[in-house]
Amino acid sequence: MTSQQGRPGWRAALAAGALALSLGAAAQADSITVYTSYEEDELTAFLDRMRQDLPDLTVNVLRLSTGDLMARILAESGNPQHDVIWGWAVTSMIDPRISEMIEPYAPANIDRVPERFRDPEGRWFAVTGYMGAFCVNNEVLEARGLPMPTSWADLTDPAFAGEVVMPNPASSGTGYLQIASLLQMMGEEEGWEFLRALDANIAQYIKSGSRPCNVASQGEYAVGASFALRAIKNIDEGYPITMVIPAEGTGNELEANALMASSQNKEAAQRFLDWTLSDSAVDEYFKWKEIVTITGGAIPQSFLDAGLPEDIASVMWPMDFAWSAENRDRILAQWQEEFEDE
Repeated sequence: MTSQQGRPGWRAALAAGALALSLGAAAQADSITVYTSYEEDELTAFLDRMRQDLPDLTVNVLRLSTGDLMARILAESGNPQHDVIWGWAVTSMIDPRISEMIEPYAPANIDRVPERFRDPEGRWFAVTGYMGAFCVNNEVLEARGLPMPTSWADLTDPAFAGEVVMPNPASSGTGYLQIASLLQMMGEEEGWEFLRALDANIAQYIKSGSRPCNVASQGEYAVGASFALRAIKNIDEGYPITMVIPAEGTGNELEANALMASSQNKEAAQRFLDWTLSDSAVDEYFKWKEIVTITGGAIPQSFLDAGLPEDIASVMWPMDFAWSAENRDRILAQWQEEFEDE
């Protein structure tokens, strides 16, 4: 997932997806490289808090969307350039090609993470997550006489032709969870038929998971299929949108952390991973994430006011992450063949 927000200095490097590294320099015990798919705005907040707590630790960051980060890590598998994976989709983390590069590590306070959110062999632990949601522009609906959609099925109404944008699942973790969840909900045969019907109304598939919400918020389209936190933040910023969680249930993804076996800075990397389960980190997660697995903290009132249910589990589709991982390449190949090159 990416956003379009820029920031000065090192923040600009994040927004551009650039790698803040000194690869030619000797490895330092107080310096690590982290690969992540956290959104730029939440990533900035997390790093600011981390630097307050660990001022002697230098964290160099490469931020890429989920699919692009998978490609990067696999391309570097013979010589990994990072010490830690942070906030990356579990569906990608459990890929065997990734798992073999990870070293089991039990950080301090790991008991704060329920076992169902941890790898049984200790290779990763999920601390946050996100779930799909529609960003619906109220003004566009009124101007074009469109009804408020409440479900995925509503988006196949011919009235929405050219009014819906979605993330490209080949590059966006949000896009892939949306496709995978629909296939799991409906079964593959019915699911693919539904995706073909939906495609008739899609104006474009966007590389980013957040941008469909942003362009809908700006009035370019009526509906942007995105994720809940982007909708919540845009509502908070005053955009005339409604967050809709599809009635069928919403696809969701967990974001996990892991230690690279190849790391030459393991003590520093472990310090960082310990911090990701600290009270300070948890407090920050709850400001930015609709799903937080760690005990402690509370959903902000602004999230509830925007339409996030107090019982998030009641709207989340019970994703089979293993299925999503095992079938990812096949699903994406079929999706690209049918929809991407139209």
